Amino acid sequence: MNQVKLKRYVLTLVLGFLMLVPAVQAQEPLDDDVTELAEEGGLHMQLKQKFIDGSPLFMSMVALALVFGLAFCIERISYLTLSEINAKKLMRDIDAKVAENDVEGAKQLCRDTRGPVASVCYQGLMHINENMDDIERSIYSYGSVQTAKLEKGTSWIKLFIAMAPSLGFLGTVIGMVMAFEQIQIAGDIGPTIVARGMKVALITTIFGIVVALILQIFYSYITSKIEHLTSQMEESVVTLLDIIMKYKRG
Repeated sequence: MNQVKLKRYVLTLVLGFLMLVPAVQAQEPLDDDVTELAEEGGLHMQLKQKFIDGSPLFMSMVALALVFGLAFCIERISYLTLSEINAKKLMRDIDAKVAENDVEGAKQLCRDTRGPVASVCYQGLMHINENMDDIERSIYSYGSVQTAKLEKGTSWIKLFIAMAPSLGFLGTVIGMVMAFEQIQIAGDIGPTIVARGMKVALITTIFGIVVALILQIFYSYITSKIEHLTSQMEESVVTLLDIIMKYKRG
């Protein structure tokens, strides 16, 4: 899946959700019907019922945090997966080309290979006729650029991880305020009076924490892939510098 198709898929997912929210809100007065269906419709209807019980307004914000957070996760996972290559094989092929004094062939090999490892190697080969200090400085500077590309978008994922429970806690506060308003209106503190507000408070909190946990799992997986690619780059840079040094001595 290329980047254009991925963005179209994510946009379709988000638009579909935004169209779903008004429909759910319109069905809110049918709580009794939905409750009856939830008992018969399995997990899907039960989740829909909980969504309505938690107030579509606040639950929609939590769900949007999940949708957008997952969109960024899918984009990063796809990008990082496409960036992975057999770095050891690439370095062996570059070593063979340079050993044969075919520097242009080594450059072409890097151009034809996707991912940050090949890009960093190409940057080093571009400066192969300069002194070693300049080559090393150029490689590490360009490596920082590639690392930044790998981490692109992860700050948004962290934002949605923080937002989801915060939105849930906001729903909790609003639910508690609703409960106290009902107590004030009724002049009593019976359990049935405060049940609605407490229900909103607890459900939004639960969903907010669940969303944050889901996104945290994806974020940890993305971080591990970034660390793996960064380690590959660092190892390949050391190997490339050795290859260039042998080339200069020869």
